Amino acid sequence: MYVGTLSIDLLLGDVRSLKEKRSVVRPIVAELQRKYAVSVAEVGEQDLYRRARIGLAVVSGDAGHLTDVLDRCERMVAARPEVELLSVRRQYHGDHDD
Repeated sequence: MYVGTLSIDLLLGDVRSLKEKRSVVRPIVAELQRKYAVSVAEVGEQDLYRRARIGLAVVSGDAGHLTDVLDRCERMVAARPEVELLSVRRQYHGDHDD
């Protein structure tokens, strides 16, 4: 079994309140869940209205499939015109890890 995590730091476009921030972040989170069946949530920067951190996790029996899903998730978020990717961090864990 393999587990992969992705942490995506975002700069939001023309957002002037936390309410507007939610209207940008929630659809991204929902689309990732629906399209890729990953566990995903906003995990940081909740008090800053122009910044967001989204974390997601994937479990797979195949390392190649895991990498493919993480790649697709990253590309989907990067393609959103209302956000700019500031950084992306990945971590992988397998059965051999203690």
